[in-house]
Amino acid sequence: MATNTSPEAGAVGERKSFCRFIPVIARVLLGLLFFITGLNGFLNFIPQPKDPMSEGAMALMGGFMKSGYMLPLIMGTQLISGVLLLVNRFVPLALALLAPVVVNILAFHIFLAPSGLVIAIVVMALELYLAWSYRTAYRPMLAMRATPGCK
Repeated sequence: MATNTSPEAGAVGERKSFCRFIPVIARVLLGLLFFITGLNGFLNFIPQPKDPMSEGAMALMGGFMKSGYMLPLIMGTQLISGVLLLVNRFVPLALALLAPVVVNILAFHIFLAPSGLVIAIVVMALELYLAWSYRTAYRPMLAMRATPGCK
């Protein structure tokens, strides 16, 4: 039995083995980001930026704070979703919960605080990549016609 010891065979095998880690790396990065920011929403351990926020950003954050529930809801969603991503459980659900948060992070930085736009784009790219990686989990949810479970 002959084995293929050519350099090309090894390179292809290495590429395959590395590519399977890309979704894991993206999942852990996104999970860490949302776990830390969600936890910060409750414990306030990350210092506030020194640059003042724009008037629109201040108004939005003020509205979130005055509602009494919106910031805890957003931070709780980030925290729980971040934990789910980190422990690799219910990943498609965590990504679905984070989707509106990520869209709003991107919109916030496009319209109100352009200084953080690069990080918002990276977060959106990670979210989209992971959603694509787990696309088979979303197929039933995206069925044009669905019937209820009880008959």
